[in-house]
Amino acid sequence: MHHRELDFDRGDAEACGAGIACVRQALADWDLAAADDATLVAAELLTNALKHAGGPRRLSLDHSGGVLRIAVTDRSPSPPRLGAHRADAIGGHGVFIVDQLALRWGTRPEGAGKTVWADLRMLPRR
Repeated sequence: MHHRELDFDRGDAEACGAGIACVRQALADWDLAAADDATLVAAELLTNALKHAGGPRRLSLDHSGGVLRIAVTDRSPSPPRLGAHRADAIGGHGVFIVDQLALRWGTRPEGAGKTVWADLRMLPRR
């Protein structure tokens, strides 16, 4: 099992960039394929935390048994909503993208906020 975690002092755009860089580095270090999907899901979770939940507090990555769990803890207890998707809308695609790419996703309470997680199939490069 592989684990990586990044705590954010500030939940701002810089934190999102640092989180995405952390994901890219972990995927490279662990030699995993499908890195683009995982990076996109992480970016969406981090961005949603920034836009809707007071910013990200922590990013954690766990890889075991061919599954990568990406989890972002934020400052709001309100869960994300998967609404009706409109392909022609500007914005509002984050949860839809996560739902389409992840094997499963969900939320759990975390202190005064929550953690949103997504599991993706991730196998080693051949």
